[in-house]
Amino acid sequence: MKQPTMLRVVVSITACLVLVSPYVFAAGDQELSKTAPIVRIMQSGDSLELVFHEDSGTPIKETIPIHRVGSVRYFSAGIGLEERSAHYPAFPLKLVFVAGPKAYLSQVSVTITDRQGKVHLQIPPKQVTGPWLFVDLPPGNYDISAEGPGKASIKEHVTLSAKETKTIYLRWKEETA
Repeated sequence: MKQPTMLRVVVSITACLVLVSPYVFAAGDQELSKTAPIVRIMQSGDSLELVFHEDSGTPIKETIPIHRVGSVRYFSAGIGLEERSAHYPAFPLKLVFVAGPKAYLSQVSVTITDRQGKVHLQIPPKQVTGPWLFVDLPPGNYDISAEGPGKASIKEHVTLSAKETKTIYLRWKEETA
């Protein structure tokens, strides 16, 4: 590499650092310097710990329970901006409960069966505390039935693989008065 080219590269990198550093090192707009909340499975395996920071920088910890039925684990999340911006452990199925064009739902009862009708999981509404439900099912074909509070039951079919998370939106039509 010639000397003038190297000088241009160094100047370019320096200019980029000067432009980016206020956001990376929190010297500029505080909103732009925030990072996504940190999520980790607790050592006991029965909950997730979500850590995020207040505007003052004070860390806040939230615990999200992981429920288990046999070998199937599941948890509910998605309440507030912090939970929606977090990166969760990879579970094969993510259900999103929506009413109308925008409103999220919680307190949804969910039943998941295989193609032969065998029930793999029944989740009571009190365990669905947010609009997202992550389920750790083995690969296969499943039928999902969900009933929102005061809403009709809706059904969906899903095929899960071991390689990806499948997101299914269960949407109830907006009620008209």
